[in-house]
Amino acid sequence: MAESAVIEDELRNRIMSHPDVILEDLDLMRALVAGNEQTMGENIVDLRGIAMKRLENRLDRLEDTHRSVIAAAYENLAGTNQIHRAVLRMLDPTDFETFLHDLGGEVADILRVDALRLVLETDSNDEDADIRRLSDVLSLAQPGFVADYLTQGRNLPERRVTLRGCQGGAPRVYGAVAAHLRSEACLKLDFGAGRLPGLLVLGSEDPHMFTPTHGTDLLGFFAGVFERSMRRWLA
Repeated sequence: MAESAVIEDELRNRIMSHPDVILEDLDLMRALVAGNEQTMGENIVDLRGIAMKRLENRLDRLEDTHRSVIAAAYENLAGTNQIHRAVLRMLDPTDFETFLHDLGGEVADILRVDALRLVLETDSNDEDADIRRLSDVLSLAQPGFVADYLTQGRNLPERRVTLRGCQGGAPRVYGAVAAHLRSEACLKLDFGAGRLPGLLVLGSEDPHMFTPTHGTDLLGFFAGVFERSMRRWLA
């Protein structure tokens, strides 16, 4: 029989003085467990080793879940800060023209979307010069357009916030950039009793920017602030 390996005194003393170093090293612990199994032979089942492997797998899953929860928390915090910054910028203008231009400019940049458009329903067929000058952000539509756009002509409930993918946006809404869009967020706007509804749409070239599985609380808050700002201008 071969002689058993003898550990050097210096290494043995270091291990004895700092055993936690070995216990925290997963690769080293695996090697020790594997060596223990080899000394027991093939006919012995090491239940303790099996239990350790199961506990190790469970610990790995818990660590993955922990990392996912932390990542989601940071993402939610970043999204909240992003919406707050956009709201503050939206409240800065003192005239309607600047309000709309900022909406399609700095507000869209803060939200990191490729297109931001406002659709207002109106009974009038006339578009005056001011409306045409702001047509890159604002467009007018006939009554019923908002409901049709949200449901895409299907018998579906109209949600406050609708997130969906698309193979190009509607040119009627987005204009020249429509063909490049791959997802959109549609925010239905209520301007109060006696007024027709509106629609705020955010379009992105990223197909994963807006999907039905994403939360809508922050966008719902943004829509609420936008409604209140628009009521001031409409008044």
